This record gives sequence, C-alpha cells and structure tokens, in this order.
Amino acid sequence: MEKLKIGVILPRVAVQHRDGIGLAEAARHAEQAGLDSVWHGDHLAAGMPSLDVTIALATAAAVTSRVVIGASVFIPAIRPLALAAKQIATLQYVSGGRLVLGVGSGAGPAQWAAAGVPYDRRGSRTDTALELLPRLLAGEETRLPDEAGQPVVTLEPAVAMPPVWVGNASAVAIGRAARLGDGWFPSLISPGELAAGKARLAELAARRGRPAPVIAIGGAAALGSGPDVPSRREIATGMSAAYGRPLEDVMDIPLMGRPAEAAERLNAYRDAGAEHAVIGISDGDWRAQVDLLAEVRGLL
Repeated sequence: MEKLKIGVILPRVAVQHRDGIGLAEAARHAEQAGLDSVWHGDHLAAGMPSLDVTIALATAAAVTSRVVIGASVFIPAIRPLALAAKQIATLQYVSGGRLVLGVGSGAGPAQWAAAGVPYDRRGSRTDTALELLPRLLAGEETRLPDEAGQPVVTLEPAVAMPPVWVGNASAVAIGRAARLGDGWFPSLISPGELAAGKARLAELAARRGRPAPVIAIGGAAALGSGPDVPSRREIATGMSAAYGRPLEDVMDIPLMGRPAEAAERLNAYRDAGAEHAVIGISDGDWRAQVDLLAEVRGLL
C-alpha cells in the first residue's frame, strides 16, 4: 500500500496577519518542509476576510515547483461557466499542470445570492460544469447552456484537464464523483464512514464502467503539546458550530498530540481507502504546525 500523501491548506487572512506570513512564503515553506500539496478554499461571501481562490493559488504556483496546487474546493456554479473554465485553465497553465480541482456546490445561500445565482440551481449547474469543462479546457468549440441563446465558445490556450475531486461526504457527492469525478474528497469524516463511502463509490462507478475514483480526506490539526495548544474538545466544539454537526460526531476528527499519534490516526484513514489527506491548521503557529505535519508524513 502506498504512503498517504499529505497536503496543507494555506493560511487564511487572519492567520497571515497573526503569524506574519504571506501566501508566497507559506507555499514555499510547505514545499520545503516536504509536504505534497498546498490548498486554498473558494469563498465569496464568507462573513470573514478571504482571498480569491484563483489568485491565491496562482501566487502559490508562482513560487513553488513541485507541490500540487489544489482548490479545496472550487465552486464553478457561482460563476459563468466560460469564466470558470478560463480561471481553471489559467491555473493549470501557470502551475505547469500541477492543479487538482476540488469541486463543490456548497456554502450557504448568502454566497449564491452574492453571485446572483439561484440557490436551488447549485446542483444542476455543478453537474453541467463538470460535463462541459473537459471540452472547454481542451480548446474545443463548446455550446454553453444559456437562456439567452446557447452561445458557442472556444477557449485558448488549451490545457490538460486537471483531476477533479468532488467534495463533500453526502450521497449526492458520492454519486457525482462516481459519474463525473476522478476523486472523492469528503471532509471531517471518520475512517468507518470513509470505508462505507468507498464501497458505495466503487459500486456506483462500476455500474457506469468507470474506474473507482481516488479518495482524499479533508481534516484538521493542532499538533504538539503545551499550554498554547487547545484541547481536542475546544477544536471539536469549533467544528461542530462551524459545520452544524453534533459534537460527538466530530470529537475524534482533529489530529492532536505528538506526530506519532497523528500518524497512527492517518494510517487508519489510509487503511480505510484514503490516498491523500488535506489538513487545515486549527491553531498554533502556522509554520511550526506545518513542520510537525511534515514529521507526521515521514512516519506514515
């Protein structure tokens, strides 16, 4: 069984200010520490300071040469499809083909209202995007769905379609990954839930004659020990509030303690079917946490 690959979510604006670290330095630090990938989320109206995902990832791509550049997750359906395709193609081009495109249709109604897109159309628009993006990125003449008359567009330069990892642990997301994705990318999920989802994913993909998508998990970490490291309950309580999940469901999700403890936990995910783990830093100095995460990677 191959070693689990480890990536880190780049620091949010508040953490950049607190720790005195910009996106470029953070991306370089993660690459030099030996991690496999760096990631950034896609937030339009998040209620907190946030950066545009495509510009943030372009910054990371410009100062690195090896790590995967990942969107965690990109929401194509809040954009005109041609614009979404152009942004994805540009990231694939400037990164030298290192992009992995996590895709979701989530976030609350406020983000969709800010984009001027009906909330109840998020699923159908996401499916349409995933169906047409390969043609658009290949530079093929593509007819877009549009109430004004279905325009035909051709985008250049053509690039290779990046791997698409469908975010979320829901049954809808598993089905979408089986139909249209190269990977399934659930977050805040237990190893047992992951194993069950993997079996369902493989079954649905096989029905369509498709290979089983790869599996990546999203998680959170506050590694190390000492008075400055929050307790597991503190971090899990924050997760529970942020994602609307019962505390008991997320209590075991955070990676805590010494690197060996975190490695043991991640190995359980690997045994359940995960090939990649994308970790957000919940607390602690971002650089120091990345260094500890690199130690974890070395122990897997």
